[in-house]
Amino acid sequence: MPTTPTPAPGSFDEDVAFLAKHAKVVVLEHESGGRVAVSPALQGRVMTSAASAKGPGLGFVHRAFFEAGKVSTAFDNYGGEDRFWLGPEGTRFSLYFAPGKPLDFDHWQTPHAFNEGAWDVSEQTKQRVAMRKALSLTSHAGTPFNVAVERTIDLIDGARAKSALGAAVPAGVQWVAFESRNAITNSGKEPWTRDKGLVNVWILGMYAPSSDATTLIPFDPKGEGPIVRDDYFGKVPSDRLAVKEDHLQFKCDGQHRSKIGVSPSRAKSVLGSYSPSAGLLTIVQYDGPRPGVYPSGVWKEDADPWAGDVVNAYNDGPVAPGKPSLGGFYELETLSPGAELAPGATLVHTHRTFHFVGSRDALDPLARAVLGVALP
Repeated sequence: MPTTPTPAPGSFDEDVAFLAKHAKVVVLEHESGGRVAVSPALQGRVMTSAASAKGPGLGFVHRAFFEAGKVSTAFDNYGGEDRFWLGPEGTRFSLYFAPGKPLDFDHWQTPHAFNEGAWDVSEQTKQRVAMRKALSLTSHAGTPFNVAVERTIDLIDGARAKSALGAAVPAGVQWVAFESRNAITNSGKEPWTRDKGLVNVWILGMYAPSSDATTLIPFDPKGEGPIVRDDYFGKVPSDRLAVKEDHLQFKCDGQHRSKIGVSPSRAKSVLGSYSPSAGLLTIVQYDGPRPGVYPSGVWKEDADPWAGDVVNAYNDGPVAPGKPSLGGFYELETLSPGAELAPGATLVHTHRTFHFVGSRDALDPLARAVLGVALP
């Protein structure tokens, strides 16, 4: 009697087989071999992807959290390389600290509205899945928000990739790309205004770290203000963050909890990461920076609420001496402006992820063309 082959360890197929034991997974497939796994049951996350049908999974899947069987924690960390959240995380308008509670890790709580629960599927094809969710939230300042979310995940084909990147994929390089289109609508009866606080779309891409993984964030040398915010969770040590003439290099090994951000006046519409040992170049594009104000993620009551970043990179590590990390991963994140919306009005934020697997000689010209940065 024929048997089903066992997926190779660390492969996309193995990731999907594991995920399917815990939640429904939708696999989008491109004829070139690219694969993307989406789980409406896990808050509409893109969980992982692969550049070829039997290739390694490229997203962070937090197996230990699944196996622990916990729910409604401060952060239900299943992983996922495109995760939908809303900001802000910090200041008096934060969504992550209840009214009257201090802004510290012991009181940090991802809003239950998008921390748990399945999303409804409104459309599904071989290369697209669209989902919906109604969210009800209350900020640290006590402001209520009723938000209708429509989230669509699309595979990106070769022609569209070339157009978006402004460069062709080099010969011999395997790749996969997808886009999330995230629309939020004010479904309440009152307008969202600055004086009471604003929400914004926050997309977080979670990836497995490696000892040689480096985040590459180009910036505008002629922009105003500080080049980088590097003190979210304490000053980032100099051996983990290098400020070059036109880009940042940030170590992402999952060993030291730290976060950096670039403001709208400095950021460009692209960022990425590179691991020589994995032969992996990841590029993220988004529709920004845009006019408007960007809510701040700084965990301080009196921080300027509109001095936020448009891109962030996060490296996980122990949350305090003697305590565990949140899972050991790193993130590339993009954010929309604050949504100053009348009832019924909508803001859209688009986030694209490209993975390229190949030799350094093949990937370096692509990094130079798209990021404007040579590979380290």
